[in-house]
Amino acid sequence: MAKNVREMLNDFVGGIGALGETNEQMVGAFMGLLGSAYEPNAMDLKTKELISVGIACYNRCEYCIVYHSYKAFEAGATKEEIIEAAMVSVAFGGGPSMAYSVTILKDCINEFENDFK
Repeated sequence: MAKNVREMLNDFVGGIGALGETNEQMVGAFMGLLGSAYEPNAMDLKTKELISVGIACYNRCEYCIVYHSYKAFEAGATKEEIIEAAMVSVAFGGGPSMAYSVTILKDCINEFENDFK
């Protein structure tokens, strides 16, 4: 059964905001780390988001897959690039990484791809 990945994306982003209202210092520190890590430097943002998709599939983090597949599209990645990043994770993570790539990542691609055309 397909997951509602748009709802998951909204829940995650909204959850970070809500948690930040009562835990401003910790959430702020986390967001600052993310901001620094994703700042274009030797690698551009698209490359960093594709790496994140691969790591998310390897770690089997559904919310990470949802968030970073969306952000990869937003950064200009194609469906093919996102799938290829996930397939690299399968080389390290085997069957579990494949399972998340052909289910939740597939749902993300189907849901988010047209948002950025």
